Amino acid sequence: MSFSEWRETKLDEVLNFYNGKKRPTESGNIPVYGGNGILNYCSSYNTEGESLIIGRVGAYCGNVFYENNKCWISDNAILAKAKENISCKFMYYKLKHLNLHDMRIGSSQPLLTQGILKSLTTTIPQLPEQKAIAATLSALDDMIELNNQINKTLEEIAQAIFKSWFVDFEPFKDGEFEESELGLIPKGWRVGTLSSIGDIIGGGTPSKSKPEYYVDSGIPWITPKDLSMNKNKYISRGQFDISELGLRESSAKLMPKGTVLFSSRAPIGYIAIAKNAVTTNQGFKSIVPFNNISSEYVYLLLKNNVGEIESRASGSTFKEISGGEMKKVPIILPPMDVINQFNEIATTLGKVQALLEDENHILSSIRDTLLPKLMSGEIRVPMEEVV
Repeated sequence: MSFSEWRETKLDEVLNFYNGKKRPTESGNIPVYGGNGILNYCSSYNTEGESLIIGRVGAYCGNVFYENNKCWISDNAILAKAKENISCKFMYYKLKHLNLHDMRIGSSQPLLTQGILKSLTTTIPQLPEQKAIAATLSALDDMIELNNQINKTLEEIAQAIFKSWFVDFEPFKDGEFEESELGLIPKGWRVGTLSSIGDIIGGGTPSKSKPEYYVDSGIPWITPKDLSMNKNKYISRGQFDISELGLRESSAKLMPKGTVLFSSRAPIGYIAIAKNAVTTNQGFKSIVPFNNISSEYVYLLLKNNVGEIESRASGSTFKEISGGEMKKVPIILPPMDVINQFNEIATTLGKVQALLEDENHILSSIRDTLLPKLMSGEIRVPMEEVV
C-alpha cells in the first residue's frame, strides 16, 4: 500500500474566495446561507455545485458549511470554491479542523476576512487521498444525518397523533361532545391545568464565586443555552455539572429521570426530556409527571401549548412565565384509559428516538476523534477502498 506525500500550502493556492451578496427578498426553494447555516429560501442563486460557506461576521464567524446544489450566499458569509485537483469535501473537513473561530479579529464584532483565510497555511495530500479521507468522514456524517431524518419523521408522527387525538378529537368523533371553557370536548373529558399532570419545579444557580460548587463530573445542571445547542429530544447533561455542596447551597433541585424540562425565559419554549436525574438553573419551569402520565405525553402537550404559555408571561426586559402562572395553564384532560393508550404509542416512538440520539453521539465522537488524526496524516486511509 502506497500513500502520496503531503505538501504545505496556503489556502489561497487551493481555494478561490468570494464575498457573499445581500440576500434576495423574494421567496422560493433555493437555500440562502448565512454565517449560521440556512437562513431561509429564495428563487435566485449566486453559486451552484460544490461550495463551502464560511461565516465572516458576528457570533457565527468561522462556521463552515458544505453545499452541493444551487444556493445563495448572503453578505455575512464568504464563499469558497475548490481549485483543480482539490476535493471540496476534503477542504470542508480541513477548514473545520483549522478552527476558523480562532482566526477572527475584533472583540465587539468579530470578523473573518478573505485576507485572513487566504494567508492561512496547512498541509494536504494528493487528490486520491483527499477523496479517501473525505469519504471516510462523510460516511459518518451521512449516518448521523440519516438518523436525524428518521428522528424528525418519528417526531412528526408523534405530534400528528397527538393533534389527531387531543386537539381534533378524530378517534372520538362518533361519541358525544359537551361544552367546556376550552370549547367542545368529548363527553367524559374535563378541563384541568398543567398542575393536574405533574409537579412544576423551578431551578437555581449555585454561586459562580464558589468554585467548589462546580465540578467536572458531578450532578448534571442544565441551562436554556444547553437546549439551544443540543437539539435532541432527550438530554443527560449540559455544559456544566454542580457538586453536592452546590446543590445544597442553592435553590437548584434534583429532579428524576423523565422530567420534562421547559425553558421559562430567554426564550420561552425550549423543551427536552431528562434521561437521568438532573438539575437546572432558574430559567426553567420543569414538570415531573405524575404516575401513569408519560414524559412523552407531557412533552407533546407542552409543545402544543407554547403559545398559551407565552401569552401568560410577563416582564419588561424579557418575558418570563412564573411558576404560579405555569401551574394555572388550562389543558384538556382525557380519561386515563385514553392517556394510557397514547402513552404506549408515544413511549415506543420515544425509545427509538433516544436510541438514535445515543447512536449519533457515538458516531459524532468517532468522527471528532478521527478528524484531527486524518487531517494531520497521523492516520492514513487506504485509497483503494474509495470507489
